[in-house]
Amino acid sequence: MFRIALKMLFGDRTKCIILLSALTFSSLLMTEQSAIFCGLMRWSTALLQNSNAKIWVVDPQVEQINETTPLRDIDLQRVRSVKHVKWAMPLSWTIIQAKAKSGEFLQIQLIGLDSSTLAGAPRNLLEGSLLSLLQPKTVIIDQLALERLSKRKNSSIDLGDVFEINDIEARVVGVCKTQRHFFNYPFVYTTYPNSLQYRPKQRRMLNFIIAEPHEDISPKVVAEQIQKETGLKAFTERDFFWSTIWWVFENTGIPIAIGTTIILVFLVGLCVSGQTFYSFVVENIAHFGILKAMGLSNKKLIHILLIQAFSVGLAGYGMGIGLASLFGWSVLYKGFPPFYLPYELLFIVFASIVSICLFSVLLAARKITSYEPGEVFKQ
Repeated sequence: MFRIALKMLFGDRTKCIILLSALTFSSLLMTEQSAIFCGLMRWSTALLQNSNAKIWVVDPQVEQINETTPLRDIDLQRVRSVKHVKWAMPLSWTIIQAKAKSGEFLQIQLIGLDSSTLAGAPRNLLEGSLLSLLQPKTVIIDQLALERLSKRKNSSIDLGDVFEINDIEARVVGVCKTQRHFFNYPFVYTTYPNSLQYRPKQRRMLNFIIAEPHEDISPKVVAEQIQKETGLKAFTERDFFWSTIWWVFENTGIPIAIGTTIILVFLVGLCVSGQTFYSFVVENIAHFGILKAMGLSNKKLIHILLIQAFSVGLAGYGMGIGLASLFGWSVLYKGFPPFYLPYELLFIVFASIVSICLFSVLLAARKITSYEPGEVFKQ
């Protein structure tokens, strides 16, 4: 029965190619658009991913990591006084203008780390040493900053070179690898005292307080204690991540734009595949009628349809995933557009392709089950 089903399917090459193309196209676009969406969500939490902190303390009005309301300096001492807090350190973040050696200006994200512990420092240091940040007017830049500061010929930046932040010189003492940010601004790290010199003066300069619980205490429990005792809002790293994601869902058009594209691709694949498979069955109805006249039940004939539909479905799914992966691999070197393909996404796309195949089978099954074998001999 399996061989008969495949011979019928591959015997009509035109319909087979159309089915395979529709399912491949659907699988490719659903995977690609979903992976780009996941990449954008990762970009929106880049600051969180680049800093190794289990608890983040912010102003009570803050809902996501890309918006900050400055805290008072005394809030740092209040967080440190909470029971089960192992340590709490300041972290400043601002978007500010820098000037390359070539004279070009660019926007950067300036991160100020505690000078005694360097808590919140980038996780992947490619060149230089974190301890070099303890020197005055020094910074560690990420690869994107290195690329943009070295954009013009004869103006490349290397360790020991100097550029300007807010008309104050900054000497490069390291290069790190970071997750890109949603705004696509490069990250530049320095100590908290240095960041206060680079930034325009304000009454409040502290953006975040990052904290660590004692080893035997859950970060969730300590975050709730901080919130209760200080009146500030405290997130675990995971909670802050999801709070940011939900904020993006509720306040931007990105989920609707990409979600609409994915739904339209699914519907197009559903219609094209269903119509093509139904047309295939209609053109081969005589063969199905002969099989029915020879004693095959409707159940067996539907099994043949399932074999045919899922043969092209699995092939189309595999080709679509492969093409989407090639696309993702090709943009990894550029870093744009964002592309992140978690394994859960593969199961979701697989379920979508299965749904399309089942719809096609159900559409065609009605034609077969209602077909009388005697009609074959009347033709």
